[in-house]
Amino acid sequence: MNRQQIIKSLFICPVLAGLVAWAGSQYSQTFNELPTFALCVGLAFIINWSAFIPANLLQTEAFFDLVGSLTYILVTLVALYLTDDLDIRSKLLAALVIIWAVRLGSFLFIRIMQDGKDDRFNEIKPNFLRFLNVWTLQGLWVTLTSAAALIGITSTIRKDIDYFVYIGLGVWLIGFFIEVVADAQKRQFKKNPANKGQFIRSGLWSKSRHPNYFGEIFLWIGVFIIAIPVLKGWQWVALLSPVFVAFLLIKISGIPALEAKADKKWGGQADYEAYKMNTPILIPKLT
Repeated sequence: MNRQQIIKSLFICPVLAGLVAWAGSQYSQTFNELPTFALCVGLAFIINWSAFIPANLLQTEAFFDLVGSLTYILVTLVALYLTDDLDIRSKLLAALVIIWAVRLGSFLFIRIMQDGKDDRFNEIKPNFLRFLNVWTLQGLWVTLTSAAALIGITSTIRKDIDYFVYIGLGVWLIGFFIEVVADAQKRQFKKNPANKGQFIRSGLWSKSRHPNYFGEIFLWIGVFIIAIPVLKGWQWVALLSPVFVAFLLIKISGIPALEAKADKKWGGQADYEAYKMNTPILIPKLT
């Protein structure tokens, strides 16, 4: 990204988050006459901009992923604290987000501690605006990804437990299981010296080239399903949650980058080309 594109991004991200905050606040509970959902969105950016200051001074990305996960946890806890009349649906939505954030945050933090660095930031850190932009994007990522859960928690609309809760929870559990197992299998594969320079094609990775991303998308679909009965009017902006996660991983920062990296490293090798031909890129095959 050039300087002009970065400045546009720094402007567009808060504006887009503001529009989501406005839409999702239509039937939101309030705190000091301010919509609780909007306050949570604002908090997501404040946390990340605050964390950027020491990160920039120290020129480190060591706690970037950790701050992302902590942002999910903090905004969810704030939503719970500021919301009256919490019901089982609200508490369940909060629990699912926090469990996911704790698991992902600890996994990513341990990974960067073991690896020592994240190569994605090598060219970003020295540039003030580029580095600020990735923290701003993280604020937007938290906002859009957790929108369904936060809107469901802060909504003034309350509904009894229904099939949406059971179906959504089942979908979330399946997605979470797939993501956790896939990450564990890949980490274990990389730790084995005999696999150095090789690509993983065992376990869930024999069923999909990116099973962890499939699990990630699936679990956020589950969160959205749980929230559906309490969505009304502009609160349906919550649909952005699973759509954004899927678009981000399939088209932007997930699969395209990893596929390009793998092609560069193993492209042309017979076993790798056979793996690509016989293994779906995302949705696991059943056989």
